Parts: sequence; structure tokens; C-alpha cells
Amino acid sequence: MDFSLSTEHEMTQKMVRDFAQKEIAPVIKEYDRKQEPVPTSLKRMGELGILGLCFPVRYGGQGMDYVSLGLACEELEAVDTHLRVAMSVHTGLCSMTLFQWGTEEQKEKFLTELASGKKLGCGAFTEPGCGSDVSAVQTSAKRDGDFYILNGEKMWISLASKADYAMVVARTNPDAKKPSAGLSSFLVDLHSEGVKTGDLHGKLGVRAGSTGWISFSDVKVPVANRIGEEGEGFKITMAGFDHGRYTVASGATGLIRASRDVSVKYALERRTFGKMIGEHQLVQQKIAQMMQDYEIARMLYLKVGWLKNMGERSTLATSYAKKFATEASFNAANEAIQIHGAYGFSDEYDAERYLRNSKGAVIYEGSSEIQTLIQAGYALGFREDKPLRCELPAYDEAFWNE
Repeated sequence: MDFSLSTEHEMTQKMVRDFAQKEIAPVIKEYDRKQEPVPTSLKRMGELGILGLCFPVRYGGQGMDYVSLGLACEELEAVDTHLRVAMSVHTGLCSMTLFQWGTEEQKEKFLTELASGKKLGCGAFTEPGCGSDVSAVQTSAKRDGDFYILNGEKMWISLASKADYAMVVARTNPDAKKPSAGLSSFLVDLHSEGVKTGDLHGKLGVRAGSTGWISFSDVKVPVANRIGEEGEGFKITMAGFDHGRYTVASGATGLIRASRDVSVKYALERRTFGKMIGEHQLVQQKIAQMMQDYEIARMLYLKVGWLKNMGERSTLATSYAKKFATEASFNAANEAIQIHGAYGFSDEYDAERYLRNSKGAVIYEGSSEIQTLIQAGYALGFREDKPLRCELPAYDEAFWNE
């Protein structure tokens, strides 16, 4: 296991960092206050190839590996969480799920548009009555000849009103003895007749991000848009969560780093009791914890990226990375505010936004409680990695760059 970064990794990291720091950082406070996305962010991420970093060139991607995806997410969230959220839903939940489970025809038709950034995707799983319990999904998809008729509503969907496609899980067999066995997955064109979308406002954090709802009313979805076989929707969704959680973990690592950096800067500027507050041991203790947590979180997500590159299942490793990094980012942002004192309570300082943004990640993409159950399940032998019909392809540099 080698965690050293290649020249290509470092170039990718620098490219994403330059974009986020130069184009988004100067205006993010304004758009966070307005609760609006930065207008150019998604377009520029597509133009720069960020949205399709880890896909083969033949499918419109940049030919980079899965570690590059993690590095990009770290750099994006170090500036603002809404940038990484776009990667989580477009790249992780939608495009990587399509890459893993889609047919060659589906990849040529849809993935090339998504990986190139010409079209945007999202994941539509959460419903008003179910979040963590995916097996309780009520959205229905009834077969009618060459189409499925889709009815239902999805809630708390990032990029709901911005995306062109949604990876949707719906119930195709309401009589299945096991609820999860009655689900199937579909790539739904959100411009179809019967689809309505809207935005949600008043969120605690990720205010510059687009979050909303999607309503399906007798939407005709071609059978050709079904991802996988009927009844595979639950495991397809869970596999997609592994990809999404990887992006959340690597992004949260960037938020730990950002909290550390603003804390160090302030600790070297602010003086109390005749000296810099960085000379006070309790302030040093807080910063030291951020340093430690950043290194641990980074190693955890790099391990997941390495496992993905090797074509290995990473559910447990991803759970470790997601739970640790998101909880550590919340703690780091909280301590950053404490270090800033009264100024940390003001949105003039980044620490305030970091704290608000950090809270969401311990809830979405599998809450900390869900991650605890996953980890305990493996330890107790209640869970095991059973072979899937379709695994995420291992990274092959020659194939990725053909």
C-alpha cells in the first residue's frame, strides 16, 4: 500500500485547488448569505473536467483514478461544502453508479454526457417518509410495455432543480416478501413530462448549495433506462452510497484542514494577556487535535481510494472514513469558533460557515448512527461482503486513457 501521490495526483490537486481558491473563495460569503449557488461553479467544474475526473476518456472522463476523486473533494470542501456536494451527487451517486451497473449502451449514451459535464446528474433516494431506511421507499414504478410508469416524491435531493438526470430507486414489486427485494433502479430524465422539481430554503448549512425535491406523476421511463435487473435496486443504491460516502469523507477532511488553517492564522494574530493566543496551551491543544484528526482522516480516505483502484470492496473502510472524518470536521469547526471567540460567531469569519456546513455530513449519505451499525455488523458477523453481479471496475491506466 503506497500513499505517496504521483505527479498526476499533484497536478490534479493543484488544478482543483486553484479553481476553488481563486474563483469561489472570493465570492462564497456573498452567495452563502443569499442562499444561492455560485452561478458559475457547476459550469466551470464541468469545463475543467472535475465532474468526470475518475472516468475513462472513452466515456468523456479525464482518465484519472479514484484517489484523484478524493483529492479533488478535499480541495473543494476546503473552500465550501456546496462544491463537494456537487461531486457527491453528480459523480458519486449518479455517474459512478452508472459506470458500475450500466450496460455499454447506457454508458455510451448517458455517461459520456455526465462525465464530460455536458449534463448534470443527482441521486434521488430519500423520501418524505424515509431516509436511512431505503427499503421503505414508496415511489412506485409499474411496467407498461416498453416503459415504467413512475409515481412518487423525493425529498432533500441535492441538485434537484439543476440536474438533467436522476438515479432513482423505486418499488417495482410491492408484493416482494422482503421489502428491499422489490426495488429497482432507473436513470430518469428530469425534463420528462410529469416531473416537477423545487428548491428548499432555510437550511442550517450548505446554503450556497442547491437542495430540493422531485415529484413524479405518471412519468414514462423507458425500460432501456432501468439500471441493472428488476429487484437489484437496493444493492445498486447501497453500492452507490459507497461511492458517495467516499466523496463525503474526503471532503470532510478538507473541512478539517480549513478549520485548522483559519485557527492557526487567527491564533498568530490575536493577542490576549500580553501574548498571542497561540501561545496559550489550551489553544495549542485544540489546534493539535485538528492536526491529528486531519492526518487520520486523510489516511482513511486514501485507503478507500486505493481499495477502489484495486477493484476491492470498500464498504467497511468507507464507513470508517465517513464517520471519522465527518465527526472530526464538526469538532474542528466547533473548536475553530471557540478559538475565534466572539468573532467566530460572525459570518465575517469562515469558521462560522464551516460549523454550519459540517453538521449536515454527519446526517446525509448515511448518518453516524448508520455507520456505527455497519461497523458493528461486520465485527459481530452480521454483515459480509457478498459478491455483486457488477463490481466497480479496478483502475487500469491504459484502458482509462484509451
